[in-house]
Amino acid sequence: MPDSVHQRLVLPGPVEVRPEILQAQTEWMIGHRTAAFEELFARLQRKLRQAFLTDSRVYVSGSSGSGLWEGALRNSVRPDRKVLHLTGGAFSERWAQVSRANGLHADVIAVHWGRAHDAQMVREALQRERFDAVCVVHNETSTGVTNPLRDIAGVLREHEETLLLVDTVSGLAGAELRVDDWGIDVALTSSQKALALPPGIAFGSVSDRVLERAAEIRNRGYYFDFLELEKSLLEDNTPTTPPVALMFASDRQLDDILAEGLAARWARHLEMRDRVHDWLLAHDFGLYAQAGHRSPTVTAVDNTRGIDVNAMADFMAGRGFAMDKGYGKIRGQTFRIAHMGDMQLDELEEILASLMAFLEMLA
Repeated sequence: MPDSVHQRLVLPGPVEVRPEILQAQTEWMIGHRTAAFEELFARLQRKLRQAFLTDSRVYVSGSSGSGLWEGALRNSVRPDRKVLHLTGGAFSERWAQVSRANGLHADVIAVHWGRAHDAQMVREALQRERFDAVCVVHNETSTGVTNPLRDIAGVLREHEETLLLVDTVSGLAGAELRVDDWGIDVALTSSQKALALPPGIAFGSVSDRVLERAAEIRNRGYYFDFLELEKSLLEDNTPTTPPVALMFASDRQLDDILAEGLAARWARHLEMRDRVHDWLLAHDFGLYAQAGHRSPTVTAVDNTRGIDVNAMADFMAGRGFAMDKGYGKIRGQTFRIAHMGDMQLDELEEILASLMAFLEMLA
């Protein structure tokens, strides 16, 4: 597509993907049962473990992160046991729906959208009842809330039989996440957010404890059976046909992510977040997410000025930017500014300058 008609994505997924990453998908195709593929898989596995900060395996899935929601549940929760979901946004609520769709007994700790969970809520729930797993969304994309995952994980250490399953779809590579240090059993993510890759591939780090639990569960399904994924991983392969082109792109992008350094990448996202927040508050907008828990990767703007988000999006499209209008039940009441992936501060300033032009037009 010519640059003249390209809309730069300021969406919280899919995000803008650099041309060199798109180009990496055009490598000559290889068979997935060849030595060349095994070499690609092994390279990718080493880099993924560094990105997740884990010594455990990271499964590669030809799916969105939603597929690994189901995989994590089916391999971690026994049919006669319960799973606890922490809900407070569209995606955490949807994950709980996936549990119920799989016939699992799902309890929830629900907070108002825009609020974070805290460790004490989880501690009290686990004191009242036993759960096979607790499901937490690290970074709730719909509300711009980052949950205090390290503190919640600390509570889970007091309950050895309860696994910690984490959705870090809009967190990984943008917000601090330390899988092994924090004791996370499953951390799943999608390609199209802070990893700044095209959609269609997902990754999940999985602990030994999960594999032990999976061995106790008879009906784990087929496509997301972790024990089958493990057998293939040990041979540097996948049980089913993988998205080879996306794996080439991932291999290249992980080189750049690791060259930047995770700490530097986390800091860049925090700098962009703070710049967005300062700009919004200076122009009479609010911040929807709870103070102290505001995401490094996406800001849900409290539309206190009551602007027409459709008009805003149309104006920004004319400036070459694809903008978000809010999500689910808070669409219009909020809109979201994504500051994730490979976005740099100077690019963010262009976006804010165009938003300023829209506000001036309204004056």
